[in-house]
Amino acid sequence: MSSVPMIRQSAGPGAARAAARSSRGKAGGYNRRPGVVTYVLLGIAVLVGLGPIYYTLLLGSSDPAAISQNPLPQLLPDASLFDKFSQVMNSDAFSFWKAFWNSVIISVVTAAATVLFSTLAGFSFAKLNFRGRRPLLVFVIATMAVPTQLGVIPLYIIMAKIGWIGTLQAVIVPALVTAFGVFWMTQYLEEALPYELIEAARVDGASMFRTFWSIAMPAARPAAAMLALFTFVTQWTNFFWPSIVLNQDNPTLPVAVRLLQANYFVDYSLVMAGVFLVTLPLIILFMFAGRQLVAGIMAGAVKG
Repeated sequence: MSSVPMIRQSAGPGAARAAARSSRGKAGGYNRRPGVVTYVLLGIAVLVGLGPIYYTLLLGSSDPAAISQNPLPQLLPDASLFDKFSQVMNSDAFSFWKAFWNSVIISVVTAAATVLFSTLAGFSFAKLNFRGRRPLLVFVIATMAVPTQLGVIPLYIIMAKIGWIGTLQAVIVPALVTAFGVFWMTQYLEEALPYELIEAARVDGASMFRTFWSIAMPAARPAAAMLALFTFVTQWTNFFWPSIVLNQDNPTLPVAVRLLQANYFVDYSLVMAGVFLVTLPLIILFMFAGRQLVAGIMAGAVKG
């Protein structure tokens, strides 16, 4: 690249000043601090994201009569919110802690299984050569276009035939692996795992599974962490299938919140308190694992 003095001699002082501004912009572009507009936009985004949670706390602090008269009964939560939390956790309609541990078991087991099986399938599609690899991958991706609701009736019949209705297995087993997880891990491993590492492991005498466990799994850790968090949140908030296959004696937290509604009367303050208790573990999870989630998303998005 020509220097500024050379540009001044050949093209004049105007071109030299333009080249100097361009050079300063390129040199400082990556280290430039965000401006006021950036912080304002980020603040607005944070307020929009926290708005529904704060509104849930407001409704949980109110009583049904005040909610029916005014959709915004008060501006600040009060101590009655903790009384509503106590009513939810000691409700006669369901066992709160049983529902909580059911949600934990389903979410953790499903997240771990999805990461393992999706990484296995992704490693196979990305790095192993076998007949029909690409058509099979296209078929797996195409299943993502099929609505979940279309498979509910045959899936329910299968669960009834094997006697799993009302048990956690009916929720866990159908979600052990997902088409999105296979696609995500395939795309990531194609870029993140060089063939040379696999060949070196095979030359050293490692079996294919040992190569996967010692080479592919460490390389896939950022994307696997993102997939685990995404699957955990999906299963924690899943209501559709658990509400069909589970019963009142063995619910998950989203299903249990529905049991707070009476047949002819809905105490919205109690329901909102239950909704916040369901959301609170996810808020705590993102406080500790949010950075890992962002790192996993960026690692899967940036190639080369």
